[in-house]
Amino acid sequence: MTPRHLKSTRLAALALAGALLTAGCDAAQGDQDQAAGSAAPEASVTVLQPGRPGEGAATVDPDEVRTEREWNHADVAFMQMMIPHHAQALEMSRLADTRAHDERVRALARRIQGAQGPEIMSMAAWLDARNIDVPKAAEDPSSYDHGAHGHSEMAGMLTDEQTGQLEAADGRRFDQLFLKGMISHHRGAVKMAQTAATEGVDLQVAEMAADVAVGQAAEIQRMRELLSEL
Repeated sequence: MTPRHLKSTRLAALALAGALLTAGCDAAQGDQDQAAGSAAPEASVTVLQPGRPGEGAATVDPDEVRTEREWNHADVAFMQMMIPHHAQALEMSRLADTRAHDERVRALARRIQGAQGPEIMSMAAWLDARNIDVPKAAEDPSSYDHGAHGHSEMAGMLTDEQTGQLEAADGRRFDQLFLKGMISHHRGAVKMAQTAATEGVDLQVAEMAADVAVGQAAEIQRMRELLSEL
């Protein structure tokens, strides 16, 4: 359960506890009133149900509280495709450690490694918890291309030719190829994240997709600025 979801759940639990406490006090007072010949008022209990990211909360009856939303194919497609997608970004970034000429490019590559490595672990854990196949970095990314199922295909991946050119480059030439390739790579990730955010139903997937979309969109802008200065 994500921290924000956990917080929302706790707030809902507190609201329920407060309502039940109020109801209990009313009931105790009702017993006293009934002993004096008065009828106890009927208690009314409501619960604050948190919505998905970007959605408002709703007030519902306790019997209608949803404890967990189910996942769907859009959620699985995003998680399975994003693992090899991130893995390629990590390979590109590792090359920058020794091939890049501009320190700003190397710093960007380190930030990408620091962000996307942990994201891969979180995505793998989500899939494993639901007994869904977890892609390996060395696997053919097309094996997890869900475009045939009516969802966005894996977008932005470098071709074998582009990867070979990047591996063969050094210095300023590497910097240019790296930034151009990573901009396209990030744009593909943002596209996939937007699809997951609109078509998926799982709260954790929606939050991961939002993090990917926001974080990589900001990096795209930074890379465009760097490319124009090389």
